[in-house]
Amino acid sequence: MNEETQAIQVLKEIAMEGLKEQRRARRWGIFFKLFFVGYLLLALGMMLGLGRGLESKSALSTADKVSAVVEVKGAIMDGAEASADLLIPSLRKAFENPKTKGVILKINSPGGSPVQAGYINDEIRRLKEQYQNIPVYAVVMDMCASGGYYIAVAADKIYADKASIVGSIGVRMDSFGAVDAMQKLGIERRLYTAGDNKGMLDPFLPENPAEVAHINSMLAVTHQQFIQVVKQGRGERLKNNPELFSGLFWTGETAVELGLIDGLGSESYVARELIGAETLVNFTAEKDLIQRLTEKVSLSMKMLLNYSMTLGWI
Repeated sequence: MNEETQAIQVLKEIAMEGLKEQRRARRWGIFFKLFFVGYLLLALGMMLGLGRGLESKSALSTADKVSAVVEVKGAIMDGAEASADLLIPSLRKAFENPKTKGVILKINSPGGSPVQAGYINDEIRRLKEQYQNIPVYAVVMDMCASGGYYIAVAADKIYADKASIVGSIGVRMDSFGAVDAMQKLGIERRLYTAGDNKGMLDPFLPENPAEVAHINSMLAVTHQQFIQVVKQGRGERLKNNPELFSGLFWTGETAVELGLIDGLGSESYVARELIGAETLVNFTAEKDLIQRLTEKVSLSMKMLLNYSMTLGWI
């Protein structure tokens, strides 16, 4: 009986070792598969980025004149693809190139930071003054709203598709209130400050009418700044419509009627028919794939943390 028990124990150990070996092999298999997929994605991203760079260099070397493209893509905010730190150097390179016949701002953005949009608008107007023989056109893709439109009005003319979204000239600040929820959960808020208004807009305290009035006055000032920039850029082309600065947005077709844009057309149309240089060269600076992946994660976290109190045009 003792020998039989020992034999059974040995068989159990052999079986367990076999299971462990299978698990180890499975883990290594999963690891190598993930590694291979990650490698392919990295290689593909590098190839795509390099391919665009080679294409631009090739076009610049063979064409006598080019239409320089600078993309304003996504949310306009510090650290994003559509940040002043990336777009301003791109704009400067586009204007400085001796083969540039005209500059196209290719915009697909819902808006974002009024500060970042203001930096970019100011730089476009400065470059236009410096390079007076180079026209600037804004071309709207899917959307040119809020801060995106703030940038667009720095252009000489704006074009869009008939179904593009244009407008949203307004300012907003987002927050939330959790006072009732805290009371129901029996949570006591303890806040210690130095300065009468240091705890302003705390989402866990009841709204203070004086604080709300202060915020509304700030929003009104920023809104007026936005309106003045739009009027400065569009001038008499704007129709006298009280809804223009209400925060509403329209299709490209209606935007033409309101004077928000000048016509319907794509970047190819603008390059070929208006600038007279059909060759498009993209001057937009891009971060490498690793930077973009890591910064997308950090940017998402930043947006989440700042959501409770954000002044912007989105």
